[in-house]
Amino acid sequence: MSENTINKSTINENHLSKNSVFLREATLDDIDALEQLVNCCYRETAGWTNEADLIGGIRTTSAELAAVINDPNHYYFVYPKTTTGDRDAEETGEILGCIAVDIKTNADSNKKAYIGMFAVHPVLQGKGVGNVILQAAETFADRHLQSQNQPSRLTMSILSHRPELLAYYQRRGYQLNGNKMPFPNDGNNGEPKREDLELLELEKMVG
Repeated sequence: MSENTINKSTINENHLSKNSVFLREATLDDIDALEQLVNCCYRETAGWTNEADLIGGIRTTSAELAAVINDPNHYYFVYPKTTTGDRDAEETGEILGCIAVDIKTNADSNKKAYIGMFAVHPVLQGKGVGNVILQAAETFADRHLQSQNQPSRLTMSILSHRPELLAYYQRRGYQLNGNKMPFPNDGNNGEPKREDLELLELEKMVG
């Protein structure tokens, strides 16, 4: 078991479902648990959302997570595990899911929300938990970006060669907008296992 492998035996699925999901903003105290969750979900073979066949190495570091949490334009939400699964119960220190909303402003002062760092504990994948987390992030972003004259623009990037993941987001209203870039091979984002990897941008208008 690698140091980034999260402990699946401690997750009691009987007490957890999409109806038990709640989110709070991440704090620096969550970094260790977040680092384990994100690296497991993206870089190990557990669950269906991993990129292990396409990219090696780690997905994120504690320093990167701290920078996101400390960024005033970046909102990082976590779904913490509690002793009973209820919001008001004591937290165990594990993180079951997470998602980030980065508010970006272009040169014309137009804002959009970039959604990233989305992960759900492998044991809970396929149970609707991710749908609830994504919907909550979209609602937050829409409220943050609301204007009287135009809908809110949400964007995200996914790896090419992930048709099942693209289909997942398309079912939720995201569409390819034509923007793409080669996967950065700078050593800071993992080690690509094929030379034709690209990041494809998806977009959704809400509100």
